[in-house]
Amino acid sequence: MNAAHRPLGPTAHGSPDGAGGDPLHPAAPTPRDRRVGFAYGLVGVTAFSLTLPAMRLAVAHLDPLFVGLGRAVVAAALAGGVLAVTRSPRPRGRQWRDLALVALGVVVGFPVLSAYAMRHVDASHGAVLTGLLPLATAGCAAWLAHERPARRFWFWALFGSAVVVGYALWRGGGAPHPADALLVGAVAAAALGYAKGATLSRELGGWQVISWALVLSVPFLIVPSALSIDARAASAPASAWIAFAYVSLVSMYLGFFAWYRGLAQGGIASVGQTQLLQPILTIIASAAILAEPLDPLTFAAAALVIVAIAMGRR
Repeated sequence: MNAAHRPLGPTAHGSPDGAGGDPLHPAAPTPRDRRVGFAYGLVGVTAFSLTLPAMRLAVAHLDPLFVGLGRAVVAAALAGGVLAVTRSPRPRGRQWRDLALVALGVVVGFPVLSAYAMRHVDASHGAVLTGLLPLATAGCAAWLAHERPARRFWFWALFGSAVVVGYALWRGGGAPHPADALLVGAVAAAALGYAKGATLSRELGGWQVISWALVLSVPFLIVPSALSIDARAASAPASAWIAFAYVSLVSMYLGFFAWYRGLAQGGIASVGQTQLLQPILTIIASAAILAEPLDPLTFAAAALVIVAIAMGRR
């Protein structure tokens, strides 16, 4: 049995849409569920790994609040169209409350806090701090989804997170940056949104959760997004708008299709550990897109992170 899940996990029959079973106390995932969930998780992590470099490109020419909230408005327009075309049933009762928590975490909290942080630190620096996400997500999974990872899982999750934090401090010359507080807040917000969204995905389906969360939040985002547009927007280069389009369509919407399905099917804590790879992928992307420095220690940290993920899954 996967050490990350002793008694609990997603639905036993592995339904990505959560048909049947108790979403708050699901049965343990089957080996196939874990493999499929892990694969979907990797797709989501790959999509998210370009988020910080793209945001750094965007906030260099656009207001951070516009980038953080405006991307949700764009994604919500697409989500509303998809929900209308597919005639998806509306959430009911407490599902609206859970969707509000998802929106607070991944539609508002993480985008806004990370956008402001990208004004002050390199994308590669921010990427390593967000390596704390898997540990934070596992904690929220135990709190909100009643998953009970084994002790060995926690050991390897802590080991991977320690590698990530140590690497961040090394790259920062041993001292934290004031923007790190924004990034830690972004991590906490995202972990809450991931865990709550994954449990809700067992009832509604992964893409429906992010779609309804966006639609629910858009009435509160339109006015501040519009007010945050300033004169710089008219003179912003194409690269800034392409980056904004990426964080709007992929980071804020399409990436969650795979991510929430992976968490729901393979287990939130277990599949969430795939995000230990995200900092490394982001650093490599930052070197390619932003010409940020890349050093051999990056690959050493990547190797240790991969070991932590592999052992955690065992």
